[in-house]
Amino acid sequence: MNWDQIEGKWEQFKGNAREQWGKLTDDELAQARGNREQLAGLVQERYGKTKEEAEREVDEWQARM
Repeated sequence: MNWDQIEGKWEQFKGNAREQWGKLTDDELAQARGNREQLAGLVQERYGKTKEEAEREVDEWQARM
C-alpha cells in the first residue's frame, strides 16, 4: 500500500499505528493526519530513535499495511 492510500484513510489506519507505537497519544496521531514525516518525527521523539531508525520503522509498518 502506498502512503497516499494510508494518508487518505488515516482514520482507519490510526488504530494500527497506535498498536505499533503505544507511546503515541490519540491526539498526536490525530495531529499527524497521516503525514509520514510527522509520524516518523513523533516516533523519533517519543522513542528516542534516530531519524533513520524512525523512518525505517514507519517504512516497515507501511509495508505490513
